[in-house]
Amino acid sequence: MKELYATTMINEGGRSGTSYAEDQSLSLKIAPPGSKLADVTNPEQLFAAGYSACFNSALDLIKRQKKLKNASTIKVTVKLMEQASFDYVLAVEIEGHIEGLAVEEAQELLEVTHTVCPYSKATMGNINVTIKAV
Repeated sequence: MKELYATTMINEGGRSGTSYAEDQSLSLKIAPPGSKLADVTNPEQLFAAGYSACFNSALDLIKRQKKLKNASTIKVTVKLMEQASFDYVLAVEIEGHIEGLAVEEAQELLEVTHTVCPYSKATMGNINVTIKAV
């Protein structure tokens, strides 16, 4: 296996702290989900941002293979779920829209993308992920 890219983020203070890139290219204030603070994020938002970008890029690969140039939008919702006291898991909903395609055709492409996307591969069997064309 050939490494294409690696990055490192460091966190101090957990969900009430700061996460920053080792190379100082990014620094983010972190707060618990639902906090009404300005200029903060949380791990769930970061995961949703990464997953949506990765999934849409993987979809671009699938579209190129099928010689499609239709624009696509991917919306990822990450849910923090409590199964029992002190037992937390994530769940993900992916909604995708591909301009000019029927919902059924878009759904097929999204399902194929789910087998290609590195985030999907990393989460497969670990968290509940639903995929829906809109």
